[in-house]
Amino acid sequence: METYFNFNNELLGKIALVTGGTKGAGKAIAQRLKNAGATVIITARNQPEITNEDLHFIGADLSKAEGTKKLATEILSKFGRLDILINSLGSSETKGGGFSVLTDNDWESTIRTNLLAPVRLDREFIPQMFSRQNGVIIHIASIQGRLPLHDSTLPYAAAKAGLINYSKGLSKEVSPKGIRVLTVSPGWIMTDSSKRMMERISESSAISIDEATKSVMDALGGIPFGRPAMPEEIAEFVGFLVSPRANYLTGTEYVIDGGTIPTI
Repeated sequence: METYFNFNNELLGKIALVTGGTKGAGKAIAQRLKNAGATVIITARNQPEITNEDLHFIGADLSKAEGTKKLATEILSKFGRLDILINSLGSSETKGGGFSVLTDNDWESTIRTNLLAPVRLDREFIPQMFSRQNGVIIHIASIQGRLPLHDSTLPYAAAKAGLINYSKGLSKEVSPKGIRVLTVSPGWIMTDSSKRMMERISESSAISIDEATKSVMDALGGIPFGRPAMPEEIAEFVGFLVSPRANYLTGTEYVIDGGTIPTI
């Protein structure tokens, strides 16, 4: 039996939520799903700097349990269901200096944002996916889940490692009920914030932007492909994973890092 796909509108009629969808890879993912025909909801703590009328923004602080509850209640009330959940929110705001300078608050706030927020949102939306025996959940993790950087992002790395493990376990439970769960672990992505960081390094070290970029790649142990990923490259892969073309994929982690991780 042959299957035909309409690549232009393959998500037509689907309702998707992209957390952290106002900037970086989350923003690119939201636009990619919209381009495929989905109705896309984005969320973040703050209103996006530039309003996109094609996307539905709901403000929420997902680091808090009440924030996830508020978001889920509003989505299900307004849209009736959710077909695709992209847990893209992620951040690391801890200071440099290694494990000894990190406080309980550093650890707890990082874990709330990077691990507990996806867990809580999954818990809110999976029951209505069960009722339809259909749904896709994508957890955006990081190669730091496998390749931690101890100087300043150890809590983030630990949280993402937990997310990868949780995602695999969740897939075993819910895949038999029609819900696909997948993990995408990007390496370094050249977001707007990354570009600003390169500018700061360039200015403070009196080197070029290209030299600043190379210094960061060297700190990661090198990127064999020779550059960071673009947000749109991550978004394109996520767009494939949530599409009908990927119907048999579940329970798998996909690393998109230009070859950064040196082991298989």
